[in-house]
Amino acid sequence: MFPRSQGTQPGVHGTFADAAKRLPEIAGLGFDVVYLPPIHPIGRAFRKGKNNTLDPLPTDPGSPWAIGNENGGHTSVEPALGTLADFDAFVSAARANGLEVALDYALQCSPNHPFLAQHPEWFTVRPDGTIKYAENPPKKYQDIVNFNWYGPHAPALWGALRDIVLFWISHGVRVFRVDNPHTKPFAFWEWMIADVRSKFPETLFLAEAFTRPKVMNELAKRGFSQSYTYFTWRTTKAELTAYATQLARSDMAQFYRPSFWPNTPDILPPFLQSGGRPAFVIRLVLAATLSSLYGIYSGYELCENAALPGREEYADSEKYEIKVRDWNAPGNIKAEIGRLNAIRRNNPALQDWRNVRFYRADDDAVLFYGKRTGGNVVFVAVNLDPFAAHDPLLWFPTGEYGIADDEPYALEELLGSTKHEWRGSAHRWRLDPQINPAAVFRLELPAPRITSQPQDEP
Repeated sequence: MFPRSQGTQPGVHGTFADAAKRLPEIAGLGFDVVYLPPIHPIGRAFRKGKNNTLDPLPTDPGSPWAIGNENGGHTSVEPALGTLADFDAFVSAARANGLEVALDYALQCSPNHPFLAQHPEWFTVRPDGTIKYAENPPKKYQDIVNFNWYGPHAPALWGALRDIVLFWISHGVRVFRVDNPHTKPFAFWEWMIADVRSKFPETLFLAEAFTRPKVMNELAKRGFSQSYTYFTWRTTKAELTAYATQLARSDMAQFYRPSFWPNTPDILPPFLQSGGRPAFVIRLVLAATLSSLYGIYSGYELCENAALPGREEYADSEKYEIKVRDWNAPGNIKAEIGRLNAIRRNNPALQDWRNVRFYRADDDAVLFYGKRTGGNVVFVAVNLDPFAAHDPLLWFPTGEYGIADDEPYALEELLGSTKHEWRGSAHRWRLDPQINPAAVFRLELPAPRITSQPQDEP
């Protein structure tokens, strides 16, 4: 969530106090963590305007990822949000609601960042005195400059960047979402994460790296606790089956903890753009049940899907302007989110990603899979088609659980709160995207059979 968008008046900058008022609702939806994009002072040089334009209005707030101005840098807060004491109060309010606060850790600077005046040696300066702006092709960040990671100054630079994490840890933060880690040295991450964890072993780092598989894997091996994935773009039955199986049962399962995000502030995938409200429920169920870790970007619960033409980016992106939303707008999916998070919390089988197994559904538009942890067994059927109802025949693996073909067994469908007693493995279940695009079944395992052995005659 963007704290500056938590106010109630259009165009008026929200504060930490405004954001704190939303915490009970977020906790009520069943989430564990509220993640904030950068909360630091925003640069003025080359500030971006609405929809990433290069000619902002004087009232445009700029992108939070352009960090630093005369009010400070990475250990300061944007004055419009409040003070550091106000942030501390926000963290306390989060804890009172059972939430942790995660911060964005973005290692880059606005041209106005104090570091440029204090440590010019930390940047590569051209002969004409200019510094090249940052790029992550095809995206260009004219309002951001990068560090020079190597040279005699490197120990001081690396130490200062580590100290940013330690500073926010001292203010109650234990989770960091790391922006574009693949554009920084592997060696830095290995050293920094190990050093921080030697002091605060409970600290978590989420790698926001949408890049080549080898690079994403290497970041995980160097110490990242969790990693973004390609789930955002995997939409077909074959793609989802192959990808989830790779994450669960290849050697990646030894080092790569996948966090599934249906959307991010940077990415509005085509499936959500075109599929309407059913698409948001479908991707929510997949993210929340295929992986043990998932998140949504604020506004997902309202099914926001307006995109720039021909692009995977939000129109009127919140990255460049202040939003005011009606959080109870018609068509929201808050009830579905809350129900699903409660199901996750109450079923240990959904708290792992390595236990997923895929089962037969006689429809290419329906994904059917199951998970088991101890005596907790859950099956999930999802209609991947947001436009049409499907009536697949689902083949439950009764044999795996010692259930004979003529033996009754009990299932509870958790999203609809209905109970069923069935025989045999194959059962038809209607999945209507407008009503129930997914079903989550919990199997009641039969009691163990005890056979008394005949006694020898005396």
